[in-house]
Amino acid sequence: MRWICAFSDEEALSRFAWARGDAEREWVYQTVLGARLLDVMVPLLPGPAGVALDAGSEDGGMLFPPVAGIVPDAVAVDLGGMR
Repeated sequence: MRWICAFSDEEALSRFAWARGDAEREWVYQTVLGARLLDVMVPLLPGPAGVALDAGSEDGGMLFPPVAGIVPDAVAVDLGGMR
């Protein structure tokens, strides 16, 4: 399963990059509505995918798995939407 890593702000992205030991490279931060990631981007990926919000944060972040009610039914794994 694939995960799109999303961050609530640039500081969260920066903490993630430092935690990975990858802070030296350029990371591009773009503002995108979460609903667009779930409703548009997830269905474009080959196979099941979800969104990990603020991965690696102190509070653990949040996971939005590819299930009904989170992603479109056509790609929800619990409804047989796996490709």
